[in-house]
Amino acid sequence: MPTDAPPTLGLRHLALFIPDSLFDRARRFYTEGMAMAVDWQPDPDNIYLSSGGDNVALHRAAPERTIDLSTSPLDHLGFCVASAADVEAWHARLSAGAETWGLRDVGATKRHRDDSTSFYFRDPAGHLVQIIHIPSLRP
Repeated sequence: MPTDAPPTLGLRHLALFIPDSLFDRARRFYTEGMAMAVDWQPDPDNIYLSSGGDNVALHRAAPERTIDLSTSPLDHLGFCVASAADVEAWHARLSAGAETWGLRDVGATKRHRDDSTSFYFRDPAGHLVQIIHIPSLRP
């Protein structure tokens, strides 16, 4: 395991596409069943929930997107880090090593309205991965 990599807080952020017909049920399960609090709901089709230790984003699948529930409706993987500065450090590291590691589409860092900071890239298999600092998550 390389020791020169910036630390992460683990894989604690998950974003899911939810079929329209199941969106309200999913929201209810995560808020009531899992006792997650609403961190941010920018619109009726997106809600960000947190337990303080984990963060789950539910995104209503637009009608043109087909969700096959026999497969994973995963949107992206989110690796959480402790600060916005750590997001920048990861961005520098992954941008510099993109060719070496077979990464594609390393995007710019972005500060979001909920004060989180992140960027996205595609892993060698094409999975969308996010490095993100979410201020409401505890280390």
